[in-house]
Amino acid sequence: MHRSMIYTAITGRKIRFALVGCGRISKNHFDSISQHADHAELVDVCDTDPSALQKAVHSTGVSGHSSLAALLQKTTADCVILTTPSGIHPQQAIEVAGTGRHVLSEKPMATKWQDGRRMVRACEEAGVRLFVVKQNRKNATLQLLKKAVEQKRFGQIYMVALNVFWQRPQVGYYDQAKWRGTWDLDGGAFMNQASHYVDLLEWIIGPIDSLHAYTATLARDIEAEDTGVISLRWRNGALGSLNCTMLSYPKNLEGSITILGEKGTVRVGGVAVNEIQQWQFADSCPEDEQIKDASYETTSVYGFGHPLYYRNVISTLRGEAEPEVDGREGLKSLEVLIAAYRSARDGVRVGLPLEL
Repeated sequence: MHRSMIYTAITGRKIRFALVGCGRISKNHFDSISQHADHAELVDVCDTDPSALQKAVHSTGVSGHSSLAALLQKTTADCVILTTPSGIHPQQAIEVAGTGRHVLSEKPMATKWQDGRRMVRACEEAGVRLFVVKQNRKNATLQLLKKAVEQKRFGQIYMVALNVFWQRPQVGYYDQAKWRGTWDLDGGAFMNQASHYVDLLEWIIGPIDSLHAYTATLARDIEAEDTGVISLRWRNGALGSLNCTMLSYPKNLEGSITILGEKGTVRVGGVAVNEIQQWQFADSCPEDEQIKDASYETTSVYGFGHPLYYRNVISTLRGEAEPEVDGREGLKSLEVLIAAYRSARDGVRVGLPLEL
């Protein structure tokens, strides 16, 4: 965001949130707001599906609305949370920003590059914050890895490998909603399921020089890909890959990142980067004592980062912090995703940035 922009801090009362899109991820947001009840409250929910809306109203006890327009006419919310299909986020964000309210968008922020840029521009011109959820950054395992890279403990980074080997069944997942797996509203395995891992490519390793990707739709009846690979070269000289499939039999197998460097080797694995499985460096640091405590058990690929992400959002709106993932930061992973899809479509290497 423009650093010169002045935002009015919300003080002396709780930050008020409204949520649009009461699907499977909405519970993470409801629970996160509840955990910050001293400083935040949910005041409205919205969904075009009457049963989903009724369920959300019943579980939260707040007012329900059948359209975003209806919600915006009546809500007292300071910030509107978008947990709708990804392709709808940009237009909804622009509508919300037009009413002077802040926007919190689930990942990915958009499915098209120009839509993401429009989204950021609209919020900046309206003078409101745009937050993009990247809760995996808050995992204790990845926080330690990020710090090790920042401390240059790896020396020269040689190779980076990320694997997302998950299972998304046709009947139990893709057939639940017509928008799933479509290009306009959802995207494929890279755009939807692996977007947090795509985010790690730049957040942890640094700016990407170029990439080459292949995608395939091997087993699911969807428009977009269920499987893909990306080969990458970073500006720091490192080479690497991201391998992704939603066809892991019979269930989610692995979500991992491995970094091989001149003076260090680290592998963070488990089903969703929740276990530090290798941690070896030529030198020792106080952080090494935290390794055993950082790993955690999880049955959810979402992890436990949403409440921690909300802490930053709330602190930012209270004027006590700067946003950790704003709209411009969110554009970085969208740019990599779009570059990968262009590469796969055209059979070419794509350099970054997409636009200077």
